[in-house]
Amino acid sequence: MNAIKQKGALLIVDDEPDMLPLLKRTISAEMDWEIFTALSAKEALSILDHRTVDVVLLDIKMPEMDGLELLSRIKDKGEGPMVIMMTAYGVIDLAVESIRKGAYDFLTKPLDDTRLILTLQKAMEYHRLVHENQDLQRLIRKQGSFQDMVGSSEAMHRVFETIRTVADTDVTVLITGESGTGKELVARAIHQGSRRREKNFVPVNCPTLPEHILETELFGYVKGAFTDAKQDKQGLFQEAQEGTLFLDEIGDLPINLQTKLLRVLQEKEIKPLGSPKSLKVDVRVLASTNRDLKKKMAQGEFREDLYYRLNVISLHLPPLRERPEDIPLLAGHFLKKYSAEYGKKGLKPGPGFMEELGRQDWPGNVRELENAIRRAVILSRDSLITSSDLGLEGGGEKELVAPSTQDLSYREAKKMVLDVFNRQYLSSLLASHQGNVTHAARTCGLERQAFQQLLRRYGIKSEDYRPSS
Repeated sequence: MNAIKQKGALLIVDDEPDMLPLLKRTISAEMDWEIFTALSAKEALSILDHRTVDVVLLDIKMPEMDGLELLSRIKDKGEGPMVIMMTAYGVIDLAVESIRKGAYDFLTKPLDDTRLILTLQKAMEYHRLVHENQDLQRLIRKQGSFQDMVGSSEAMHRVFETIRTVADTDVTVLITGESGTGKELVARAIHQGSRRREKNFVPVNCPTLPEHILETELFGYVKGAFTDAKQDKQGLFQEAQEGTLFLDEIGDLPINLQTKLLRVLQEKEIKPLGSPKSLKVDVRVLASTNRDLKKKMAQGEFREDLYYRLNVISLHLPPLRERPEDIPLLAGHFLKKYSAEYGKKGLKPGPGFMEELGRQDWPGNVRELENAIRRAVILSRDSLITSSDLGLEGGGEKELVAPSTQDLSYREAKKMVLDVFNRQYLSSLLASHQGNVTHAARTCGLERQAFQQLLRRYGIKSEDYRPSS
């Protein structure tokens, strides 16, 4: 990655000659930045063509080319500086228009020095985060791994480095971390970085299936093994042959299956239910857990020998509260993703939106943040996404409400309302049954498999609703 420049560069654009030295003195007294000044949009464009600038402080009312037009020209160039607009005309429609065109924030004259400095500092920090993440994403694309994982914090750099180190080996990796931190994404990234990438990546959510079903799913069975076994069935180990099997939430695996899994890891072979002979398998196993496996071992709930077989390499994913600097990057990533998915391309964060995200605790980690951004995109009624669209209250999640659909076509309105209903209904049902899929499915009158398909479709994980161990 390219090194991030330590000393910031600021361009001040204002057609009032007395204003430029005054602003330069005020800012220089607080921050050791390189400061350029321009009396016109034309002069500013010339500076931007020849200098690297992180933040632009731009007056709106200027002759020939005004600040809004210059803002558009800056944004047309792509990866450019953060732009803060300023004007003596405190008109709300100008503020909204500048934010729509991509401005970071809006200040009114006479400028309050404290707010000016604070806004410049925030803009600089956000610019550095964005560009560091862009460098990281270029590296990710080049290496073809990491997928939707986003972060520029030191903690995430360590995660990425571990992924790069272990990916092209066959060692078993135990991925730990709280629910919602992205453990499956790590497993997929390891698979994509390995020589097994052309073969199957097979995820198995251990807690979602009863023990007897999970056993047949993992190891398969032969015809006649039990009453309904009308033909041979391959297990997931066979499906993952020469690829990767990911055992999600392995801490919930029943003891009986732990014993059988240990045998597979030791012998590199499986025995389908009802079969007289074993089959050799070539599968890399990755596992994850949000449980304290050492505590479960002490309680006799997890085999110690299996733990050491799985924990050849340990990779811990930090909770979001330990890497708050990644929140703006993640939010931008999800905003882009879901505005495209819901046909709202060009949706931008309004004033205070990112600050509100930073004030939240996010106990559900990245998954909770992602769901909040998705909800905000659905509920947004303008080209700006606001704090009220988040549906957050007191640091927790508020129930989804049906958005206004009066300006949408019937098809769009129906899709939006159904999407909100399904997410709220499924989440509420799982919460009332503490994440028990079987009981939740029975309550709503659906077959367990159909209920699980709905959960997958809407990105809802039952384990998020189970009591912590």
